[in-house]
Amino acid sequence: MKLENQLQKISSFSNLELLANEVVEGFISGMHKSPFHGFSSEFAEHKVYNQGESTRHIDWKLFARTDRLYTKRFEEETNMRCHIILDNSSSMHYPKLKTNQPFYENKIGFSVLASAVLMDLLKRQRDAVGLSVYSDSYEFYAPEKGSGRHHRMLLDKLESILKEPKEAKQTDTAALLHQIAQKMHRRSMIVLFTDMFQLGENSDLFNALQHLKHNKHKVVLFHVVDKKTEFNFDFDSTPRKFIDVETGEQINLFAENVKEEYEKSVSKYFKNIEETCIQYKIKYVPVSVEEKFEKILTTYLVEKQKFG
Repeated sequence: MKLENQLQKISSFSNLELLANEVVEGFISGMHKSPFHGFSSEFAEHKVYNQGESTRHIDWKLFARTDRLYTKRFEEETNMRCHIILDNSSSMHYPKLKTNQPFYENKIGFSVLASAVLMDLLKRQRDAVGLSVYSDSYEFYAPEKGSGRHHRMLLDKLESILKEPKEAKQTDTAALLHQIAQKMHRRSMIVLFTDMFQLGENSDLFNALQHLKHNKHKVVLFHVVDKKTEFNFDFDSTPRKFIDVETGEQINLFAENVKEEYEKSVSKYFKNIEETCIQYKIKYVPVSVEEKFEKILTTYLVEKQKFG
């Protein structure tokens, strides 16, 4: 069953853990069509063989079935640590959802479910996961752990984000990312979900992203947008009132009058972010709320293999 159909089938469920589990199950069952062919059957017990490693633990039976080299993974091996950072600022609560619209079709809902999906994957692979949430303040921090109790506590936090109304608040993303970076002492994969809207200069934000890479962390930035309206500025020809969800500032205009200039500016901004991330060796992945979760899961698996 396609992942889109699965999401439609379970969209009425309120349990975040169940939703995340269904997404990961669908992804794993479809991996035989992906570059991870053969990986799903021994998902938690194998890792990709890297050239130069000892051949002692290569699973030759799995190689015969998949034509790919995997080594057996043992319980005493040091598992990876992953820290998920979630931007819970006012701008992330866009677009405003209609009645009965799935919660994951705005930026915060999409990011919450994507975080839960990654947590499910990390749990299956016996990796430790931590979580930071920020808006106008550092709202929540939990260090990387792998216990079932810890996993449940993080899910409870993610579910609470969906239930709490969000007040209009300005956010200094750069300053808060610096605070989070100071807590990251042990080498980890850091996964950030944000729409990259923030006060201050872009250079401040990029310096904060670079700070996240200290201690040889690997940083993956998922740039979350509503592509239809925030990137393509796709509105009808009627006059509209646009409201800044963080400052409350309002402006009345015809979207078609500014569409071309708006799209040029946004495209330039996105390109600048991408090029800066390449410069800092940060994995930059733009994602839109109408997309599904294969890109996020595949990116994570690829980057984990590089993490080493």
